[in-house]
Amino acid sequence: MTDSPAPRTTTVTVTDQGDRFEARTDEGVVAGFAAYVREPGTVIFTHTEVDPAFEGQGVGSALAAGALDQVRASGERVVPLCPFIRAYIQRHPDYEDLTRR
Repeated sequence: MTDSPAPRTTTVTVTDQGDRFEARTDEGVVAGFAAYVREPGTVIFTHTEVDPAFEGQGVGSALAAGALDQVRASGERVVPLCPFIRAYIQRHPDYEDLTRR
């Protein structure tokens, strides 16, 4: 039996760029983004992408959590049209209160 290498983890900072949240590495490389449309009181997530070079390194989860935390801090609600963000919220019920019903 051989040991498989542990998955690498990339540290990212999530920032709001006005039409998408970006996950940037410490070197400033955009490792992924979550696009959105903002309506009064609501952030509608439409699409999320992680650069293939960073897949499996926790970038998508860090991006989703960072974006949702910023939406929570702004007092807005979320419409998760994007399947990735929707699935992330389903796996992390502490974010369900952000969704518009």
